Parts: sequence; structure tokens; C-alpha cells
Amino acid sequence: MPRFVQFTEYGDVDRLEVIEVEKPGPAAGEVRVRMTAAGLNPVDFKLREGGPAAAAFGVMLPSGNGNDFAGVVDAVGEGVTQWTVGQRVFGARRFYAQADYVIVGPEHELHATPDALPDEVAGTLAIAGRTAQASVRAVGVSSGETVLVSAAAGGVGILACQVARLRGATVIGTASPSNHEFLRTIGVIPVAYGEGLVERVRELAPQGVDAVLDNAGAETQDAGLALGVNPARINTIADRGYAARIGAQGVGGADARPDDLVEIAERLADGSFVLPIARSFPLDDVREAYRLLEGGHVRGKVVLTTS
Repeated sequence: MPRFVQFTEYGDVDRLEVIEVEKPGPAAGEVRVRMTAAGLNPVDFKLREGGPAAAAFGVMLPSGNGNDFAGVVDAVGEGVTQWTVGQRVFGARRFYAQADYVIVGPEHELHATPDALPDEVAGTLAIAGRTAQASVRAVGVSSGETVLVSAAAGGVGILACQVARLRGATVIGTASPSNHEFLRTIGVIPVAYGEGLVERVRELAPQGVDAVLDNAGAETQDAGLALGVNPARINTIADRGYAARIGAQGVGGADARPDDLVEIAERLADGSFVLPIARSFPLDDVREAYRLLEGGHVRGKVVLTTS
């Protein structure tokens, strides 16, 4: 029988379980996708842990898990015209993505997976891709500017760095030393995070920093202020409460444009962008996958697969 990842109570990774369910059927206007890859995101475990995040997203127990996925159209409901059985697609379905079958509706919420893009990568894009595009746009990055990006080797950070560079910016990215050489390969100037960050950035960018993309927390926002960045050109996805207090922005994937994911997918397919997959896990090993993600220092994305 088809599998479905869920949690019946809030808590740590051991709350996740893989259960068997009946195969869902698409209603009118819906598409059933046989999931092949489902990307993990930090927001997933924040929702599972309960608290403000769970309340904000309206989690109801028992709850399914995940958001991002890719796969193959398996069945279509009455009235669906955009998709046919057998097409490769990717998209998002909050609380339902980590399952053998995902129901999506309306049909325009799905995107065609480019031929050259592996499902393992496409299945990680919905949150990271949209967030990277929207956050870069929020701070108005333009050619000739210098941008500081924290957690630059994470899923959002890697894509945001490349989007900023595509706009002609010089990008300085914080990361652990083990990720510095990788950042250089995508044209990013690496810098260690932690104490002394402001001084290190000043040495790397004597001309100054124009904008900050914070994917780590208040430390990055404070660094931006110390470097003389206008708070309006600091954006965070990691600590919006602190951002509100200093006048910074908190723009995320919800503010992305409809075609943002398509552009990211096409650039990954043609090789002009890269997004490493740190590790793939079988769906049944969902707990181990989250242990890796929650341990931090992951380069790129962690993904569940059904193949």
C-alpha cells in the first residue's frame, strides 16, 4: 500500500512515522503525482516541534510532513487540461509532499520538470528557489554592488548567491571552512562566521557592503548594521522578529513571482546554476534524513526518494 509520512504529536525527529494509506484519487481539477523525490526544509522540523511556527501554519494533528516534491503525473481529475499521465513535474504541497502519491490542485500549481534536471534536484526547489528569488529582489540587488549572504552553503543561500551574481553583484558568503572551496567554485567570496565577522568582511570589501541576505539569524543582521547597510536593504528568513525591531525586511518564498521557480529550474537544467544534494535517503529513512538536516552544516539539500 502507498506510504505517507506523518506525526501524531509534537516533538523531536522520533515523532515521525511512515504509515500505509489508501491510494488517493484526484478530484475535478486535481492531479495525482507519483512522488519520486521530496526535499527537506528547516521549516518542516519547526512545524513538527510545535510552538509559534505550528500555530502560524495551522498544523492540525495528526499531520503529514514536508512541502517540496517532484515526480510523475499518475492520474488527472476531470477538467485537467495542462497535464497528462507520464509527464515529469515538480511543485509543493504543504503537509502532504512526503508520500508515495501527492494530490495537487489546482493544476497550475505544478511545474514541468526540464528534461536535463534530475528529480532529486527538482524535488528540493519549491521553498529554496522561491525564497532565493524573492529575497534578492527584496533588497534590490543590482550590478556593481556587494552583497553579504549568511549560511551561503545552505539550500537557500546557494541559490541566493547565484541569483545575486546573475544580477552582477559581488557576493561574500558566510560558511564553515569545509564549504569555502565550494563557494569559490560558484564565484562567491567565502568568509567564516562568528566573532570578528564584521572585521573580516571589511577586509574583503573595503568598498563597503550594499545589502545583506540573512539566512542564519540576528548576528548577520547586526553585522549588516555595523557595516553601514541601510536596514531596508537587509532581509532575513531566519529571525523576522529581530528584523522588525531594526527596520529590516522579512521577505520569503510567499512573496515570489509565478515564474521564479521556472527560471531557477531552467538555470539548473542548463548548468548555469548548481544545487548540490548533500544526501538522498529512502522514504522509509525519513528520521535519519532529518537528523542530518537538523545537525546543521549541510551543503545544499537533503532529499527523500522512492526509487
